[in-house]
Amino acid sequence: MTTTTMTPPGGGKMSLTVKVMLGMGLGLIVGVIFNMIDSSFINTHVVGGLFAMIGKMFVNALKMLVVPLVFFSLICGVTGIGDIRVLGRVGGKSFALYLATTAIAIAVAILLATIIGPGKGFDMAGVDTTGVTGKEAPSVWDVFAGIVPTNPVASFANGDMLQVIFYTVILGIAVLMLGGKSKPFIEGCEYMNEVMMKVVSIVMAFAPYGVFCLIAKTFTEQGIELFIPVMAYVVTLVLALLLHLFGTLMLLLKALSGLNPFIFMKKMRPAQIFAFSTASSNATIPVTLRCTTQRVGVDNSVASFCVPFGATINMDGTAIMQGVATVFLANVYGIDLGLGGYVTVIAMAVLASIGTAGVPGVGLVMLTMVLSQVGLPIEGIAIILGVDRLMDMIRTAVNITGDAVVSTIVAKGEGKVDMAIFNDPDAGVMTEDDLEMDEAAEKELAAYAKPH
Repeated sequence: MTTTTMTPPGGGKMSLTVKVMLGMGLGLIVGVIFNMIDSSFINTHVVGGLFAMIGKMFVNALKMLVVPLVFFSLICGVTGIGDIRVLGRVGGKSFALYLATTAIAIAVAILLATIIGPGKGFDMAGVDTTGVTGKEAPSVWDVFAGIVPTNPVASFANGDMLQVIFYTVILGIAVLMLGGKSKPFIEGCEYMNEVMMKVVSIVMAFAPYGVFCLIAKTFTEQGIELFIPVMAYVVTLVLALLLHLFGTLMLLLKALSGLNPFIFMKKMRPAQIFAFSTASSNATIPVTLRCTTQRVGVDNSVASFCVPFGATINMDGTAIMQGVATVFLANVYGIDLGLGGYVTVIAMAVLASIGTAGVPGVGLVMLTMVLSQVGLPIEGIAIILGVDRLMDMIRTAVNITGDAVVSTIVAKGEGKVDMAIFNDPDAGVMTEDDLEMDEAAEKELAAYAKPH
């Protein structure tokens, strides 16, 4: 993939990241104000109507990009690597790192929650536990068997990312094995990959408005009062997420790649903002890919595999939530899980993260599996249900940062990080110029449009 250096925001034009941050800040303010006003007209027509519509359209537009972007980008990545053994090495490293970071994340979360002790003395009176149902945990064999699709077309249509990745990698390997015959196909995929990146630019131009509506809707509906009964849970969870984000992940990045964590975090800010606003790792894939390749400098041959793979199996933030929530509910019900129980929680969280999609609210589904395994009442989820949406936004930002960290570590080990891009603060910065055709393209289009 050809890396395009975006126009820096020095010419008086505001970068997209700044616009999105403004939209997020305004959305938060408007949401809190609307929640305090509590007008039925505003709640029904403005928040539940206009804001919900625009927010859903924006998230749908991001999801619309995921499957074709992953397919063409991954084909280009596999063929760009050129060596099947190298591809196996990249896949093996990324898989091992994703599992390791998830296990570390939930272990640290359980340790921190055990020290703080959220849930002790909690009063269950007034908590509505109706409507909370559990889900049976899949076996490890079912999880791995499900990676192979029976119908690739159905996998593409349903957005089953593990199956899409598996099929695309197999197709890419077959393309490599055909040698010179595959050149036209590879060139076509490279062109379509460029087209999809341009479509990403078009969709992202509407991001400030979509983010504003999503944040305003969330804070209007949630309000501050929901946090008071479960404040100890919220504080413990946020501390654990921040500790993993700025501690564990950045230490791993520095230790295994030698890159500057401060530069890395600054470069990944746009993807983190998108993840926070959408609460969906899958929907954020286009932005994470763009930041990882064009801002951090990871070669597309590595990023195109590691990022979508991570969005599917890497659930660091969700694993942290499960660890904190398990300790919280064990304290609420006065149940001592013991060391064996917590080891089971860690194993279950790692297993569940492999076979669960990166979509909003999936953490609660995974939590029911974990609670069932350790014998805690599933109805306890009702206690944290109200604050889960906001917590989901934070943990999704942690999830995609973990995806980018692993992608960067693997790429650095393979010599696939462009240090000139990484050290350039303006590399990949997106402004309005990304939507403007260059002069030559405009002349060509104008000439084509003239009657012949």
